[in-house]
Amino acid sequence: MTKGWYGRAAEVAAIDALLRGAEAGHSGALALIGDTGEGKTALLDRAAALAGPGWQILRCAGAECESELPFAGLQWLLTSGARGCRDLPIGALPPGQAAALRGAIGLAPPPAAVDVFQIGLALLSLLGELSAAGPVLCLVDDAQWLDQATTDTLRFTARRLGSEGVVMVFAARPEPFGARPEFAVPGVRTIRPAPLDDEAARRLLDDHWPELESEVRERILVEASGNPLALLELPSMDPDVLRLGPLPLPDRLRAGFEHRTASLSVPARTALLVVAAEETGDLGLILRALGEIGLPERALVEAEASGMVTVDDGRVRFRHPLQRAALYHAAVFTDRRAVHTALGAALLDEPDRRVWHLAAATTGSDETLAAALETAAEHACEQSGYCAASAAMERAAGFTPEPARRGARLARAVEWAAQAGRAATALRLARAAEALPLSCESRARLGAARARIAFDDGAIGKARELLMAAAAEVAGPEPERAAAILLEAGRAAYRQGELDGLRRVRERMAGLPLPPERSATWLGVLDGPLRLHAGDLVGGIAGIRASMASIRTLDADSLSVRLVLAGQGLIIGDVADARDHAFELVEAIRERCMIGWFPAAAVFLGNAELLLGRLREADAALTEGLRIARDIDQSSRIAHAEGLLALLAAMRGDERECRDLAERGRHSGRGDTTFTDVTHREWALGLLDLGQGRNEAALDRLEALYQTPDRLRGNWVHLLRDLVEAAVRLRQPERAAAAMAEIERWADALGSPFAEAIALRGRAALDGDGDAYENALKLQAAEGIWYDHARTALLYGEWLRRERRRADARVHLRRAAETFDRLGAAVWAERARVELRAAGESLDPAPVTDLTAGLTPQELQVVRLAAAGATNKEIAARLFLSPKTVGHHLYRAFPKLGVTSRMELARLNLE
Repeated sequence: MTKGWYGRAAEVAAIDALLRGAEAGHSGALALIGDTGEGKTALLDRAAALAGPGWQILRCAGAECESELPFAGLQWLLTSGARGCRDLPIGALPPGQAAALRGAIGLAPPPAAVDVFQIGLALLSLLGELSAAGPVLCLVDDAQWLDQATTDTLRFTARRLGSEGVVMVFAARPEPFGARPEFAVPGVRTIRPAPLDDEAARRLLDDHWPELESEVRERILVEASGNPLALLELPSMDPDVLRLGPLPLPDRLRAGFEHRTASLSVPARTALLVVAAEETGDLGLILRALGEIGLPERALVEAEASGMVTVDDGRVRFRHPLQRAALYHAAVFTDRRAVHTALGAALLDEPDRRVWHLAAATTGSDETLAAALETAAEHACEQSGYCAASAAMERAAGFTPEPARRGARLARAVEWAAQAGRAATALRLARAAEALPLSCESRARLGAARARIAFDDGAIGKARELLMAAAAEVAGPEPERAAAILLEAGRAAYRQGELDGLRRVRERMAGLPLPPERSATWLGVLDGPLRLHAGDLVGGIAGIRASMASIRTLDADSLSVRLVLAGQGLIIGDVADARDHAFELVEAIRERCMIGWFPAAAVFLGNAELLLGRLREADAALTEGLRIARDIDQSSRIAHAEGLLALLAAMRGDERECRDLAERGRHSGRGDTTFTDVTHREWALGLLDLGQGRNEAALDRLEALYQTPDRLRGNWVHLLRDLVEAAVRLRQPERAAAAMAEIERWADALGSPFAEAIALRGRAALDGDGDAYENALKLQAAEGIWYDHARTALLYGEWLRRERRRADARVHLRRAAETFDRLGAAVWAERARVELRAAGESLDPAPVTDLTAGLTPQELQVVRLAAAGATNKEIAARLFLSPKTVGHHLYRAFPKLGVTSRMELARLNLE
């Protein structure tokens, strides 16, 4: 075994496999989570050594004092390579990404509003550009101390690595720090290096300290407890200073590190304290701070000679992060205060960093400092650094002498913490704020933030009540804001199926002092669903259509309103219009890279595509929405997407996938169960039974849904279509009578071709009316609703065969089988072929003629955009991928499509 790599064969092998994969064009990531001294930094060094010539290595480490400065870690990472920040190929990125990245790392003023996920996409694209010159290795040490904006960016990038030839390796400690949870990258493999076993520990100690006396050796083996750093460091210290007993290893090591500094001069110890307090390792800044204190540069020379720090490439680094912590926390407050004051004086050109050092040097109230921290918080917010903004505003509140102003600042800190996804921090700050005198605006901020946390947790009922209370706080002074909050409360009530709650929201909305025209607009959004549930289908549908027409008159910041209205189009079954609205919304969100809004819009789009029978398009939208929802942990969107994907699996006849998705939703245990999610799950299982010929089970399940109180929510006409068919196939038409009557009521009220076709098909199946079948088929063909068309053709063909009109039956059964084959609905296609054989014709599964049938949903999206002339960079920006991953998708798709170039794509029918 190579000297220095003891008990780490598995970890080194995992890293080496990633590196070799990247050299072959495959990207990957790995997280090393281990206690202090377990060898994480050494493994990062090993990764750099294994990379070898031709690799580009970027490296950074989290710094505790910079953990609240947005994108500080990202800036360090991008300045660590051979290229400086200004020599990076940022100009090769799409303009929006380039501008966002330049603003984040200080090469340009930050835009007014930048989504942190856009920075992640920009980093992904940049790494892809860098990899053109050779594979790229990103090494991130002490990841638990990264600022939240950098953490979010790197997580986003690591999850999307594909074919760029990029490797990312993170190292972090396992224990939480303050309100921070353990560092993790969902979807990325985690390795937890265990303490070295006795044999490996003895070999390490013998190789590095061969002359140790046996008694000292045994004591060090016990004290080190398999910690590699302790095994290397403890022999150089006086064992008598180490406390006896089973104390936590970090404390024992800290004691040893503190003892090592005792022999240094006061100037050298002060220089080490400056390095510990500054932490980024900027040599120029450290020397300026030493000058402010009145110390010469030779103080740092002595500190370097001690072996505790290294100085190279303009940076000063501790040999191990624990040394930094030991030095900093061992210093008395007056010494730390002097050092932070000096650093603040040396940072006159960087006010946001300066104010943090001044805060560390200040005690008591200080409104001037509080105002400066508030400004730093607002700057962080402009870069979408909500975590840093919240922390800065929390510190500002701590220095604020006046209680009401302190409460207002805490309320904003709560709001930003909630937007950053730091629920525990937001709730802690909210409790502190609520003990102070608050304005109506601040109480509304707190209530809305608590509601956002509750909604994300799935506590939708609680979220609704919190939103109602928040709206009440600002109903008088800010009625427009109150109306927007109430609309969110209405959405929560409807999602839960709480009609009484929706009526309460409507009453509150009616009482707001809004101008008449504006009041009518807001009330109209709520009145449409309420009129539907009151039995006024015509009025409710007209109201919702009027509200949907108002979407395009709203400003770009009304995304929540536009989502509500797009969803209402699905409620009434105005599917084509809802699909258009959802598509426009998805495109607007893509353009602005507002990824937090993306899952909801993508799921709405996927739902509409599903109801239109566009199974491939539905799969693409729902899969992409689910991917992003999982990335940012939006549990309600995950449940919604999975329910619709279960329905899609049922339409295709994929029993395993359908049941897996349905059961996953049933047992997720996250938050309130919503009617919408239950409907999709149970409908999927009912449709699965119907496709498999289990007609009684299908009818029982669909009837149970139909009998649910207050059932007029979402996709209802389509669900009733399946109920009627199940009753017909079971030869119990009386059980379809009520559902058929309701379909006809909806069809009359909607006046749309798709609903009329469903009514005609249902009546034809119940009455044996061939003309009704023919008319339904014509309407569905004209609208391009081919899944429904095939289902109708199958029913019609079965009826014709029973009527002994075999030749006519074969025409429709053949058409149904071919359509189902093209759509990938294998179970339904086989049913059509069985009926066709019974009608006297044998039809083998048709060879695949749909060029896109072999493509994955993401490959389909990529080739369609490429066929339309989009470049790889443009496609990557739209799909939240890297340009190299886009190229990889095209490389895999071309053979499936039988083409060799992008030019040939334009001549293919990819619809």
